[in-house]
Amino acid sequence: MCPLKKQRPAYLCYMNFNTQLPFTNSVIVPEKIIAGAVSYLNTKPLIYGFENGLMQQELELVIDYPSNIAASLLNNQIQVGLVPVAILPQMKEYYIVSDYCIACDGAVETVCIFSDVPINEVQQVLLDYQSRTSVLLTQYLLANFWQVNPTLQAAQPGYEQQVSGTTAALVIGDRAFAQKKKNKYCYDLGLAWQQHTGLPFVFAAWISNKPLPPDFIAAFNLACEYGLNHIEEVVKAYPHPGANLLNYYTRSIHYRLDAGKQKGLQYFLQQALPQQAFMPQVK
Repeated sequence: MCPLKKQRPAYLCYMNFNTQLPFTNSVIVPEKIIAGAVSYLNTKPLIYGFENGLMQQELELVIDYPSNIAASLLNNQIQVGLVPVAILPQMKEYYIVSDYCIACDGAVETVCIFSDVPINEVQQVLLDYQSRTSVLLTQYLLANFWQVNPTLQAAQPGYEQQVSGTTAALVIGDRAFAQKKKNKYCYDLGLAWQQHTGLPFVFAAWISNKPLPPDFIAAFNLACEYGLNHIEEVVKAYPHPGANLLNYYTRSIHYRLDAGKQKGLQYFLQQALPQQAFMPQVK
């Protein structure tokens, strides 16, 4: 039995795939699975194995930013995606197919609201166009943690330059490293979530839109694990000025989808996500 369920029929499965994954031999699996991953630095440890030749006969990897990968999975253009978890209620059928994810248990560093005034003085928040999960988390925390009600505005590329006065911005991914040097206030959403709920937060997980064979999933897990076992190589392969990537990969980002992360994900999907009645249009 899967620990999380939706109101309409679907599957959300974790960890022990040999017993939990509802796979049958009648499922037709493509000769080569197309998997999508996001283009941020925080995914590099998870895709390092694939980029170094693991599963090259079984899998084709495509890279894009989160909302595009999510759209590709929803439209069946890919079979597996490291996607923002906020898309799960939109899927008719879904499976978590890896023991690994993008999560935090406290400050995450790269999902933040930046402003030049304290959060209680902010009148407008520009919302990053690259991830629905972070947008919905922002909306939830503004209302429930900070208890403020600024105007929310879907943003376009380059919006980070508009942070001024009482206008703040949600900035995610690698751009957040540079943004920290530009604004007086930085509100880390991972830390705010942990302070509010006492739980870790899962931003993205490896999701498939159909059952996959257990042997494929086992190999997929090993490929994800490869980068985590070679973190120093990953840091050297993807240098980024102004960021301590070793600290980022080993302290800020949590990659194991353990019981605590599952609990945090369950809370977000069942308690926090349904509260969000308004969703600005974000590409």
